[in-house]
Amino acid sequence: MVASAMERSETLDPSIAILRKILTSESESLARRFRALFSLKYFASLKPPTVQTLPAIQSIVAAFSSQSALLKHELAYCLGQSKNPDAVSYLRHVLVDRDEDTMCRHEAAEALGALGYPESLEILKGVRDDENESDIIRETCDIAIDRILWETSKERRTERLKPSDFTSVDPAPPLPLSSEEPSIPMLESILLDTNLSLFQRYRAMFALRDLSSPPDLPTAVPAVQALARGLHDKSALFRHEIAFVFGQLCHPASIPSLTATLSDLGEVGMVRHEAAEALGSLGDEEGVDETLRKFLNDPEQVVRDSIIVALDMAAHEKNGEKEYVLIPETVSIA
Repeated sequence: MVASAMERSETLDPSIAILRKILTSESESLARRFRALFSLKYFASLKPPTVQTLPAIQSIVAAFSSQSALLKHELAYCLGQSKNPDAVSYLRHVLVDRDEDTMCRHEAAEALGALGYPESLEILKGVRDDENESDIIRETCDIAIDRILWETSKERRTERLKPSDFTSVDPAPPLPLSSEEPSIPMLESILLDTNLSLFQRYRAMFALRDLSSPPDLPTAVPAVQALARGLHDKSALFRHEIAFVFGQLCHPASIPSLTATLSDLGEVGMVRHEAAEALGSLGDEEGVDETLRKFLNDPEQVVRDSIIVALDMAAHEKNGEKEYVLIPETVSIA
């Protein structure tokens, strides 16, 4: 995935060139590189595409040479959220690269599911069925396959889904609305039922998320508490997604469980990192900053990196900034 001469920064739109240089520079702070990434994600997601769109995707891809697993996994996430078919070939390359970090490969599989193209089913099924792959990779591929099949199904066209406050393309849609009032105990029972497919359980997860927003809904705290019980699931992938959802919600009721997850040194890195970033999104809440700083020297690199980003996110929240991005007009290449 080496950039061609046509992709070099000197030929790019000035805004894209600045952001690409920051994103791909190992001398830049991780927090600043993340902000550049989310700016490039904006250009990569433009509908209809502009002359900046493909260069933005290529600029994101160029950063896969980084040594930071945290950054690379976020690159894959942003490519999946772009809804742009030009991202597919790059994500497939990452998924099948056994030398790549597991967390990054997982995110590439999830991103292929988010993009929703049936052409990705073959490669996803091949990886899912490979017994030499880790549970995290195989489980992610399984969910991505189910999401693509759902996206192209007749069922999708007949389901009535609750409008969501969130613009993300999720690994699974929420469970459809019924004629009755939503039952948090019922959704919790689906969420925690390990006999069901992960896709079905994810659907309950995102239904509970949507019942937790806005935070003053009468269902919000009970739904957050139900989600928190998922942090004890046997699947690390499942636990990491619960933490991610808490990062979307920014609900104070999630702070105790996120703090406990981050503090558990026996928990896997991809779960703890997600808990750290979720706490960063709650940075204007009392005590969060102090909690995060306790882990600046954590034994795991991905957790240390996440703390840096989380503290920057927390500062962003406290400063009242609307978007966690860099504005190209206000930054320089130097």
